[in-house]
Amino acid sequence: MNEVFLERLREVLGSEQCFTQEDMKKHTTFQAGGPAEYYVRPKRSQIQPVLSLCRLYGIPWMVIGNGSNLLAGDRGIPGVVMEIGRMADGIAITGDTLIAEAGALLSSAARQAAQQELAGMEFAAGIPGSVGGAVVMNAGAYGGEMKHILKKVTVLTEEGREKALSLEELELGYRQSCIARNHYIVLEAEFGLAKGRKEEILLRMEELREKRREKQPLEYPSAGSTFKRPQGYFAGKLIEDAGLRGYQVGGAQVSEKHCGFVINKGNATAAEIRRLILDVQEQVEAKFGVHLEPEVKFIGEF
Repeated sequence: MNEVFLERLREVLGSEQCFTQEDMKKHTTFQAGGPAEYYVRPKRSQIQPVLSLCRLYGIPWMVIGNGSNLLAGDRGIPGVVMEIGRMADGIAITGDTLIAEAGALLSSAARQAAQQELAGMEFAAGIPGSVGGAVVMNAGAYGGEMKHILKKVTVLTEEGREKALSLEELELGYRQSCIARNHYIVLEAEFGLAKGRKEEILLRMEELREKRREKQPLEYPSAGSTFKRPQGYFAGKLIEDAGLRGYQVGGAQVSEKHCGFVINKGNATAAEIRRLILDVQEQVEAKFGVHLEPEVKFIGEF
């Protein structure tokens, strides 16, 4: 650990927003993984200074949001893990436009939109992620995607410059955007919504919540849907047809409720979860010739 770098970090952030050897089990929805060497929670104005310090001292860094699509390795994460979360989670609504900072939860943004009788974010109300993470991967559910409601996104470039990207410039596709490719950091997103009736919006949100409760293993830690949808197929159906419903490696299991979900059924290590994901990929490809690509991002050392 670089003590001089740590001291400089604390000068920028304050000791209350800067941690060392921070357990990633507390910061990912899989509830697995080892320690981050440095774990920081910057305000929006502090992100660029933190990046400058990382460049100056040659310290690797990565950004996370709500930790809902990540698997952190058991051996930990060298360098800085920057959580853009509750220190940068402002939401503002003007007319039919909602502007949310990257750390705002999608569920919070959707609720505030509903309270202002704005429709369009109902599909996002149950997605357990932050606005920043959702924009990076063009998150979606039940027929809706970020690209259907986004107007523009403000990012921070690797050089520390703020840049506004239009919907077209984001290059949003199925679970992808230009943001990760260009190593941008999302600062805020602007959504264009439509006037609606509050009662109808809330009813639709409740209907989708009920669908999730009925079909998804929400009672267990997971990263949500584990695999991207392969063209022409459904990942969960392929996994079930491969005979893998309930397949288990240590404390990790293919959900018996929904085969598209890998769950932490009981103190699973990151290595067990990763091994199970690899086993599922291998067996589905061997039986059906279809490669399942994980939605889950693997970070750190396994």
